[in-house]
Amino acid sequence: MFNGIIFNKGIIDKIINRPKGINIFIKSDMRLKKKDIGMSISCDGVCLTLITIVRKKMEFYLSNETINRSKFKNIRINEEINLEQPLKYGQKISGHICQGHVDTVGKVRSIKKIDKSYLFDFEINSKERKNIIEKASICINGISLTISKVTKRGFQIWVIPHTFNLTNLSKLKKNSLVNVEIDILSKYVRNYL
Repeated sequence: MFNGIIFNKGIIDKIINRPKGINIFIKSDMRLKKKDIGMSISCDGVCLTLITIVRKKMEFYLSNETINRSKFKNIRINEEINLEQPLKYGQKISGHICQGHVDTVGKVRSIKKIDKSYLFDFEINSKERKNIIEKASICINGISLTISKVTKRGFQIWVIPHTFNLTNLSKLKKNSLVNVEIDILSKYVRNYL
């Protein structure tokens, strides 16, 4: 479990194709040791298991299920990835509860700089649109954000300069793809009702 507050980023250094998935290698200054192998790490919002770490290079395996549900089907060398270690018992939750279970891939429709902040407009598939609620939390590339407006094709979020500069949101352009995890509470309540 994560809280969507990003302090670390990494760069895709290597990709190995497998018959039923891929292995990715991410270079990062995140402080990890050999004893952390087996730990879950949020990589652009996708919960992945650390399988090796050598000289600040982390290795993860992604199954076809993970690839098909995330933007990792279009992953490229040198792509910047948001990273978050799992929450520890008693740790402050500054964002919201994020599972690392991506619901869908979103597409950037537009980015507008307004004063010092950025207004992002995202499009998502119609199946997931019913779970979007104004002012609810949402996880974009592993970042805890708030939906400011629901639109016909998706939703909008405002991003403050601090978040913009510390995450890979600053690398996004029109038509960029992002991993989207809808707030689990919204989904549970809707399913129950």
